[in-house]
Amino acid sequence: MDQRRDSRPTVERVATANLPTAVGEFKVAGYRSLISDEEFVALFKGDLRPDVPTLVRIHSQCLTGDVFGSTKCDCGQQLRRAMEMIEREGRGVIVYQLQEGRGIGILNKIRAYALQDEGADTVEANERLGLAIDLRDYRQCAEVILDLGVRRARVMSNNPQKIRALRDAGLEVVERVPLEVEPTSAAVHYLRTKKKKLGHLLETLP
Repeated sequence: MDQRRDSRPTVERVATANLPTAVGEFKVAGYRSLISDEEFVALFKGDLRPDVPTLVRIHSQCLTGDVFGSTKCDCGQQLRRAMEMIEREGRGVIVYQLQEGRGIGILNKIRAYALQDEGADTVEANERLGLAIDLRDYRQCAEVILDLGVRRARVMSNNPQKIRALRDAGLEVVERVPLEVEPTSAAVHYLRTKKKKLGHLLETLP
C-alpha cells in the first residue's frame, strides 16, 4: 500500500509531558505506530504553526553516541546541537526514531563495530554481516511532525534521504540547515564514509 495515497493516520500520540533539560524547557510526546511495533519520541518547543518555517530534525537513535558519548560518530553532538538551536529559536521539533544502527539493532551494531576495529568501514561492516546498509523508513517520522502542526520545515540534517522523505510526506522544505560538528579523530573515517558512500552533505569535511 502506498501510504502517501492513504490519508488514514498510521501513528497515534499516546501522551505529552513537560521535559526540563540541561539545554532548556521542552515538551516530549510519545507516539506509537498503528502498522508496526515501532515507537517514536518527539521533543518539541514553542508555538508550532503551519505557516511558520520551523526547525525540524529526524534523529536516528544512537545509544553509543547519544547516551555513552562515543567519539566514533557525531550523533550525540548533533542531537545536543539541534536542541540548542531550537532553544535559541524558541520553536522546533526533534523526532527521535528508535531504529538503532540505521535499523540493524544495537547487538548487530556492536558486531559491526568489532569489524570496524579490524579495518572495515561502516558500510563494509554491514555488508560482511549480511545486513542492509540502511533499513530506516522516515515516513512515520514525517507524520509525527505533521501531527504536531508543522507544515513548513527548516530541516536540520546532512542526510538527503531524510530531506526527501519529508518532502514526499507533504512538508514544504524551505531550507536545509547543515548540522556539522567538529569531528573527533575517531569519527573522521566514519564521516568520510557517510559522505562518499551514503551521499551525506558534509561540506566542511575534506
